[in-house]
Amino acid sequence: MAKTPDASRRSDRSRRAILDAALELVGEVGYNKLTIEAIAARAGVGKQTIYRWWPSKAAVLLDASLALAGDAGTEGGWEGFPDTGDLAADLKYVLRATVDEMNDGKYDAPARALTAAGATDPALGAQFNEKLLEPQLALYEERLRTARDAGQIAEDTDLRLAVELLLGPLTHRWLLRTAPLTHAFTDAIVDRVLGGIARVS
Repeated sequence: MAKTPDASRRSDRSRRAILDAALELVGEVGYNKLTIEAIAARAGVGKQTIYRWWPSKAAVLLDASLALAGDAGTEGGWEGFPDTGDLAADLKYVLRATVDEMNDGKYDAPARALTAAGATDPALGAQFNEKLLEPQLALYEERLRTARDAGQIAEDTDLRLAVELLLGPLTHRWLLRTAPLTHAFTDAIVDRVLGGIARVS
């Protein structure tokens, strides 16, 4: 007897094909020229299939970026934020990995597209912050909280401010392309920030 087709597996394949197509196309043509029609054609599905799951190309790209971030975490071989007991080493490890992603077109193109779209679409910007940015910032904040509890940094450290001091310079260079993003740059940021919040005996 013939097996009944598994609709859920077919749907999963279609969703993944759509997300992959969105990531490929935004890297090739940019956000402004990205269309639902082009995504559908690349993914081998009908436009209505996309609209059944997402209201806009921005929504598709946001979900695609979330899936890409999840894949990056899996490929990196760790979940969450490393805690070896050496705060400086852990921060340098993650910031170096972040720079590697920023320098990789696979990650750079969709991130730039979402950043630009979110700047003019408050609803999309809020979703971008809630679903993609805030969970990542929270990982940094939790690692710093562990270090503070262990007496490695000052008790009065403003954790969110420290996170923004770590990531702000990277974001500035990345957005404006003012200078190359390098591991040496990330290491210098970590050393400077930790020097400012170090616990004074």
